[in-house]
Amino acid sequence: MKVFNTLSRQKEEFVPLQEGKVSMYVCGPTVYNLIHIGNARPMIVFDTARRYMEHKGYEVNYVSNFTDVDDKIIKKANEEGVEPSVISERYIEECRKDMKALNVKEATTHPKATEEIEGMIEMIQTLIDKGYAYAAQDGTVYYRTRSFKDYGKLSHKNLDDLRSGGRSLLVSGEDQKQDALDFVLWKPKKEGEPYWESPWCEGRPGWHIECSVMSRKYLGEEIDIHAGGEDLIFPHHENEIAQSEAANGKEFAKYWLHNGFLNIDNKKMSKSAGNFFTVRDISEKYDLQVLRFFMLSAHYRSPLNFSADLMEAAKNGLDRIVTSVANLNYLLDNASDNGMTEEEQKQYNEAKGFITKFDEAMDDDFNTADAVSAIFELVKFTNTKASESSSKAFVQALKDEIVTLSDICGLIVDKKEEILDTEIEALIQERQDARKSKNFARADEIRDMLAAQGIILEDTREGVKWKRA
Repeated sequence: MKVFNTLSRQKEEFVPLQEGKVSMYVCGPTVYNLIHIGNARPMIVFDTARRYMEHKGYEVNYVSNFTDVDDKIIKKANEEGVEPSVISERYIEECRKDMKALNVKEATTHPKATEEIEGMIEMIQTLIDKGYAYAAQDGTVYYRTRSFKDYGKLSHKNLDDLRSGGRSLLVSGEDQKQDALDFVLWKPKKEGEPYWESPWCEGRPGWHIECSVMSRKYLGEEIDIHAGGEDLIFPHHENEIAQSEAANGKEFAKYWLHNGFLNIDNKKMSKSAGNFFTVRDISEKYDLQVLRFFMLSAHYRSPLNFSADLMEAAKNGLDRIVTSVANLNYLLDNASDNGMTEEEQKQYNEAKGFITKFDEAMDDDFNTADAVSAIFELVKFTNTKASESSSKAFVQALKDEIVTLSDICGLIVDKKEEILDTEIEALIQERQDARKSKNFARADEIRDMLAAQGIILEDTREGVKWKRA
């Protein structure tokens, strides 16, 4: 298996630090709002990489954090007149719902920044003791960037050309920096902000330090894979390397993986441009399995363009696989219990060629685009070979292969028996009755129940209409 390492800018043979085990850290979201589809891309692609490594027999320790203290969280909390923890806990819960709907597996550990402050203070003190950091007069602690000789090795930027950026730098004491490139490790409290006691001042950590600390705590001083969006390469991941390697005296991560940007109709996604979509927005139009399928239709390092047409194409593509499995289920219900014939065994061996294609694609830097193509080829082959005269063993074997490959991609293609039309009509009537009696909670519950089954309700002048997503 080969992966493209941002650090070396080339594909490298993947050899884990410990045989049979993989330690993997993926930067998670800042939880101040519902996650958007840009957030969803790294969640989906690196979940798929994890699934494939587990399929190959690796034991994967997968850590993905929640940044639950941040200027945006504090701003939203002040606007609502609540504690920042109310905002972060609300959106952590919402994020978990979206991840479940996207069929993203739970991380081995989902640490929160606010629960790891003690470790951050400890690492910052180590950096000060080693001469890599210093405390300014007001208690701000800065990382002495030029003291780390390898700074810029991930982003491949020249140190003299760099200008420190990032949200964690807009703090008091900016004029106390020894060098313009130095970045913040700890910052003093401001009125209305949460804070913690530290040896330097009452305050809170900078953004970058949290991942260095959580990665070390839950994965160790050296890890196999560190991943995230390419927007994190600089300054966030560059600063993580500087912090971790200076504090621990060891290489931080062996392989750095970064997914490409997501554009909307060939434009950068932004609220001001009116092309900003949350995962929840998409869920109102599509089963989120379609969004997952769409994300896997391109190589994770490639830029990906999101559009209505491409989502429709993704829906149709996923439907082809789901329909094929449904047809195989029908054949299983009616097939004889005989074992495979000699001809069927030959055909099944031929089908294994598509499985080899899938593995070769995934072994080549998790090339999901080619892996999905291999699934389509297997589906097409199956549709032509499996029939009502096929043995149960043959049909079952073909179905198992399609389902297994789809599951590695996190795609649920073996659908449970759908809710019947008569049951839908009964629930819609119950919802109407609940609304008339002003039991809106029950009405909303029924709508959500039907939405979970892929049933979309539309309130029209002629009454309630419904359709399957």
